Amino acid sequence: MKISVDHLHKIPDFSTVPDDQLQWLIDHSHLQKYNIGDFSFEKGDAIDSLFIVLKGQIAIKIKQNGNYKFVSYINTNTIGGLLPFSRAQSALGYGEVTEDTELLILEKSFFKEMIAKHYELTESLVHNMTSRVREFTKNNLQSEKMMALGKLSAGLAHELNNPASAMLRSAKALKKHLSHVPEKFKRIISIQATNEEIDIVNNLLFDKITNRPENNMSLIERNEKEDQLEDWLENHNVTNAYELTETLLDFCIDVSAIKSIHKEIGAKSFPTTIEWIENVLTTEKMVDEIEEASDRISNLVQSVKSYTHMDQTPEKVATDIHTGIKSTLTMLNHKLKQKGIIIKKQFQDNLIAPKIFVSEINQVWTNLIDNAIDAMDHGGTLTIITTKDDGDFIKIEIIDNGKGISKEHINAVFDPFFTTKSIGKGTGMGLEVVQRIINQHNGSIKVTSTKGETIFTVCLPIN
Repeated sequence: MKISVDHLHKIPDFSTVPDDQLQWLIDHSHLQKYNIGDFSFEKGDAIDSLFIVLKGQIAIKIKQNGNYKFVSYINTNTIGGLLPFSRAQSALGYGEVTEDTELLILEKSFFKEMIAKHYELTESLVHNMTSRVREFTKNNLQSEKMMALGKLSAGLAHELNNPASAMLRSAKALKKHLSHVPEKFKRIISIQATNEEIDIVNNLLFDKITNRPENNMSLIERNEKEDQLEDWLENHNVTNAYELTETLLDFCIDVSAIKSIHKEIGAKSFPTTIEWIENVLTTEKMVDEIEEASDRISNLVQSVKSYTHMDQTPEKVATDIHTGIKSTLTMLNHKLKQKGIIIKKQFQDNLIAPKIFVSEINQVWTNLIDNAIDAMDHGGTLTIITTKDDGDFIKIEIIDNGKGISKEHINAVFDPFFTTKSIGKGTGMGLEVVQRIINQHNGSIKVTSTKGETIFTVCLPIN
């Protein structure tokens, strides 16, 4: 293929570069051809030359646990490889040729002459580098956010499904339960009760509903009390005793309490009265279940709002760091419960609120806590400690008792695309994004790890 200055002018970055400088580029470069299936570069190869794709296409891929993951394409008229003033040293991934490709390659040894004598050409390449870095950063930050969002959405859907299902079950049960009320009401008004007897029943119900006692009975103790209560009720002419015992014991109405009701009401009215008491308490219990499920959904929605900070402007604001950590734990609660993780929160009281970008810092907690969960076996312990250090920083330590990070990997954990997770479980960008966000806040992050204890320490400036 014969390359000309006119050909290079079709490349947007070179549109304003003088002809003599483009001719210099052509004269000092060489052509390299690749066939479909070839690799133009592989992971670990030295980045020691600039290349221009004259025709064809190269797919950039990274390898994770023996599998290739697609990142992006390098298409015709795209500039790649080493650029002036770039600090890149070796390839992080692979360049697989997907169409027959021809490259124009300029070796690094010519860069000094280019920088010294060809200003416009150098300037266009530097602009290309800054655009490349900006696009790379934006794409990978978005990719990491989407992965984090996917994890949180799956957990949140599960968390919301439980109370929503509970509400539906309780609502259906309540509807069915209320359909029997007219018949029970008919029986209760047929009782010739005195005002004093009615007051006794009303006072009991009011007391149990407004001051519902805590039921701390063990399973064995409860089973024994249910059997005793059922036997006592059957011996006192209550025909459906087995249907009543569960609700009565939920409100701590056992045999001793039933005896006092029987004494005050009398044997004749007792069966209908105790049935009515159980009916009212059952209604109350179902309403409580619906209320509890509604509160759970409301709290989850509030946690999402707090986590995303979606009702605030995207600027640094003084924020209680504990709020974001708690919201993140709520978002990841499904994974925590799945693995039976024990949470230990050692939060310093009255900790000074640093000025932060709230949603970005919450992404830091998400990545660090999610990684900690993945590193631990079932029943692990996650410890989160917040303190103010001796200077003008607050310190947050996220500690897990998992398998740890090996010595050969610990220095690479913040590198782009580095991950020990399998394809689909990690982008290799999580900790790189974390470090970038912390740097954006003029803070610091470091990691120490041994088997059974990995500590990520984040320091954020107060001012």
